[in-house]
Amino acid sequence: MKFKNFPFRFFFPFIYSITFVLGCNSNYKSMPNSNISPPMADVVPYQHKIHDHIRIDPYYWLNQRDNPEVLEYLDQENDYYQKMTAHTQALQEELYKEMRARIKGDDSSVPYFFNGYWYITRYEEQKDYPVYVRKKEVLTATEEILFDCNEMAKGLDYFRLVGISVSPDNTKVAFGIDTVSRRQYTIKVKDLESGEILKTKIENTSGGSVWAADNASLFYNKKDEQTLRSEAIYKHRINIPEQEDQLVYNEADESFGVYVSASKSRKYIFISSHSTNTSEHRFIKSDQPESTFKVIHPRTSGLEYNVAHFGDYFYIHTNLNEATNFQIMRTAVDQTNSEFWEPLLPHREDVLIEDIELFDQYWVVNERENGLSRLRIMRWDDTVDYYLPIHEETYSLNVSFNPEFKSNQLRYVFNSLTTPSSVIEFDMASQQKTILKTQEVLGGDFEPSHYVSKRLWADARDGSKIPISLVHHKDTQLSQTTPILQYAYGSYGHTIDPYFSSNRLSLLDRGFAFAIAHIRGGEYLGREWYENGKLLKKKNTFYDFIDCSKFLIDQKYTSPEHLYANGGSAGGLLMGVVINLAPDLYNGVIADVPFVDVVTTMLDNTIPLTTSEYDEWGNPNKKEYYDYMLSYSPYDGVKTQDYPHLLVTSGLHDSQVQYFEPTKWVARLRAKKTDQNFLFLDTNMKAGHSGASGRFDSLRELAKKFAFIIDLEEK
Repeated sequence: MKFKNFPFRFFFPFIYSITFVLGCNSNYKSMPNSNISPPMADVVPYQHKIHDHIRIDPYYWLNQRDNPEVLEYLDQENDYYQKMTAHTQALQEELYKEMRARIKGDDSSVPYFFNGYWYITRYEEQKDYPVYVRKKEVLTATEEILFDCNEMAKGLDYFRLVGISVSPDNTKVAFGIDTVSRRQYTIKVKDLESGEILKTKIENTSGGSVWAADNASLFYNKKDEQTLRSEAIYKHRINIPEQEDQLVYNEADESFGVYVSASKSRKYIFISSHSTNTSEHRFIKSDQPESTFKVIHPRTSGLEYNVAHFGDYFYIHTNLNEATNFQIMRTAVDQTNSEFWEPLLPHREDVLIEDIELFDQYWVVNERENGLSRLRIMRWDDTVDYYLPIHEETYSLNVSFNPEFKSNQLRYVFNSLTTPSSVIEFDMASQQKTILKTQEVLGGDFEPSHYVSKRLWADARDGSKIPISLVHHKDTQLSQTTPILQYAYGSYGHTIDPYFSSNRLSLLDRGFAFAIAHIRGGEYLGREWYENGKLLKKKNTFYDFIDCSKFLIDQKYTSPEHLYANGGSAGGLLMGVVINLAPDLYNGVIADVPFVDVVTTMLDNTIPLTTSEYDEWGNPNKKEYYDYMLSYSPYDGVKTQDYPHLLVTSGLHDSQVQYFEPTKWVARLRAKKTDQNFLFLDTNMKAGHSGASGRFDSLRELAKKFAFIIDLEEK
């Protein structure tokens, strides 16, 4: 997708699984120890001065990660949280076992075929991490283990392997490893013939890499060690020390990140530079790794384009010529400037073109109309043009991995709020589909017909209609006593589609309903939906969420005593603003790794990824943006008022939302709030933005959050 080519500082990778599982059980009663006093952070006023304005930060000292007093304070907050929630330990354990029981322990992915091998990812019973394997030519061949991450993760608090890249001759594989959870990956190379790990050890990368056709040249990107911006592309030669790697391209503009990729045809290598709303691409032929990268079209502010290759053409997904919802164009590989781009699929005012997938006989376009995804399938000879048939009111539909050109089989993934995820293979010629794999829900008598989903439309204060996807058990009657968890994200054009989660059943089976508010800032209703929720229109995001809450209350689907809210990362900023503006609408709120000190962070260009996001939030070095951001900043906007019950999570090694943002926010809230409601800060001292790395370890983190909501619903 066009807006997913660089890492958002505040995107929360686990928003789906973390926010969808809650529950309520009348056997658990709240028995917190009211004699325990919360920690109170020392007040050390610090003055921020800019634009002839002084802003006082009483907890700026908490920004010092290496200060022992800061670590001691975090430990005190964790200790307070653990003691105050000790009475929920049995519930946490029950939730953990319940969620884990639904997960198939010895699961595996649908095999895909590429360059002579079948590739499979599988999980073994009782183990946290995946095992990556391949089989030569046929699925009955002997299994070759590429990586057993369970063995590689032994003795480590955190482990993540990314960027598996097999050389064209199938003899070597490059991969990236992070053992800190700060997204600074070390690239290594494994010899697949001997099974040995080579001496290559390239540190401080994004983890991804691309082989040239010579099987010896490896292109990768380096990060700035302080800001973590992906800033340069290097070329590594196998068996030559990485200290001698050649700098291929340096991205001088600090508002851009740069990445390297290969075309689906494997004939070209691309270097792509991206900011929030501008992109630029360079290319070489894969069999000419020593050649100089050529620019496809020079960067132009506001011009976005992505490039795919097939045959004699580059296919361009772009907003050229004010194509707000994007269009598809093509150009000969030797005439790449936009003056040569010819229309293939024109822009439409009511249809967002999200992506394309190319085959030798067909091409597929991923579109979105009125919030719903659809796949348009066309033959290159213009004899076929139709849409993949879908028969649900609200759902999630995405093209899966299709690495081969010479195929009539399109793989896609379908699920909905009530339907488990399925990988489906669709024959584009016969229009017959085959379900290759459906998510198994174990541990009970799950039946999709036991659940009901619908799409609602709330009135925004400016007259816009905001979609809400809602799901509940068929036996749950929506009323003022129905607990509802309302979730949203609302930034970067990232769309939260309604999709299935087995964890969410712990919520629905206990009488909860779950609502996704498709607010502005995402692209659910097209590109304009995003544009009207960013920069100087960012407040629409917050107002939309509040107006959706009021709608659910006004329609008597719930009430403030039973309405809960959750958001993570940029969605955590959403939570912070909402409780400053409308705290009386919610009984409890979970803010996961929240981006709440927006002004301070966006003024500090030494913090990871700040400069690359000026086009999303604005540059507060300019007074207009400073004033606007300050008017909604959750940290600066904390008031002397009552707040809902709050659980705030954080990660000490978080590279996207620094730990001190939620830490300072909690300290300020605790000093100013006038209620007796719970306020907890739970900091993972061994992980970062994504939390625990193991599939089962992460469930324990979820169980703590779920128990918090259950406990509140029982009061």
